Amino acid sequence: MACALAPTLAAAAPDAAPPAPQAFETCRADLIAWATARAVPQSVADAQLAGLTADPDVLAASGSQGEFVRPIWDYIEASITPSRIAAGQRKLAENAETLSAIEARYGIDRHILVAFWGVESNYGAVLDNPAIVKPVVRSLATLGCGDPARAPYWRDELAAALQILAWNQAPLERMPGGLTGSWAGAMGHTQFMPSVYQRYAVDFDGDGTRDIWTSVPDALASTANYLRAQGWKPGEGWGAEAVLPENFDAALADETTPRSLAAWRALGVSPVPGRPVPDETAEATLILPAGIRGPAFLLRPNFAVILRYNTALAYALTVALLSDRLRGDPGLVRDWPRGDRPLTADERRDIQYRLTARGLPTGGVDGKIGPKTRAALRAFQGAVGLPADGYADAALLDRIRATP
Repeated sequence: MACALAPTLAAAAPDAAPPAPQAFETCRADLIAWATARAVPQSVADAQLAGLTADPDVLAASGSQGEFVRPIWDYIEASITPSRIAAGQRKLAENAETLSAIEARYGIDRHILVAFWGVESNYGAVLDNPAIVKPVVRSLATLGCGDPARAPYWRDELAAALQILAWNQAPLERMPGGLTGSWAGAMGHTQFMPSVYQRYAVDFDGDGTRDIWTSVPDALASTANYLRAQGWKPGEGWGAEAVLPENFDAALADETTPRSLAAWRALGVSPVPGRPVPDETAEATLILPAGIRGPAFLLRPNFAVILRYNTALAYALTVALLSDRLRGDPGLVRDWPRGDRPLTADERRDIQYRLTARGLPTGGVDGKIGPKTRAALRAFQGAVGLPADGYADAALLDRIRATP
């Protein structure tokens, strides 16, 4: 289950040892004090935390998020399967009236909403899986004590969860297991963190409760409310796969420089033929998530809103591409470079360490290839005469190690 709306793992400095986790038994008093300082009644904090034990599975999960550690094509294809596409199309039909009402109120395309639903909880199927669903308070308390690098974030989310309980905001009568969520405390059909639930969850079915756990209308409308608040532009898509010309300068795909579609066409870059395209004045950035040998994508501003839901590029592309498949698009035209050997976490950290030592900042040595690391990779590639596509593979690691 994805940890939607939670931040990515914090990056440590190359020469800094991570802070030691606090012993859970001694940490509980700190958690109670943190919560009561944030308007949680003492009685609620004591009742929820005093006898709690840590969940070792939660800390193990926090270090192995698939959207950061698997090849991007493996992550995407694990979520965009024929069965999930077919199930999503059934959900579109079953919830057509509700989705029309949500579109009318919030302006969010139904295919995007159902794609979030599919990626986050397999259309709610995982919410009944006891091997996946966990008590939110225990998960967040475990992370608040066992993940020192992000302890304030987890403790604030814990306080938000306790506020939900104290103020009777959640439909606990419909959840025999109490307040439930993922290993990271993300809750409901579309996996809201507790603080996000407080700010953006809505009662769309009109029963008096903002129920993202058992009410599909509430969950989808809450997601639409969040996306609209984050800047989603109604009537605009997320972007499209692009066709590149021969000998394209990969350095132009820096994922930060917007150009109009007309300007991209002048450079030989265009959306895949047959796909809907906006006005030629519309701006997009270009990204090569698996390098010059893999698919290219022209990204519209709405794609950045998907990234605010979960900051991993693999996750955002999965939602975007699943929404296209639900709409009936046939899939990618260009395949991924499947013959490449995936780098291990240690190898990715080695790349980041070596680039940082060369004066090319990567945003930290955390083994996660994000925008800053890709920018550093492009800078190195350009300096040594390689296509500056920002793609980290085994051949590039060897070149970085061999370059003085």
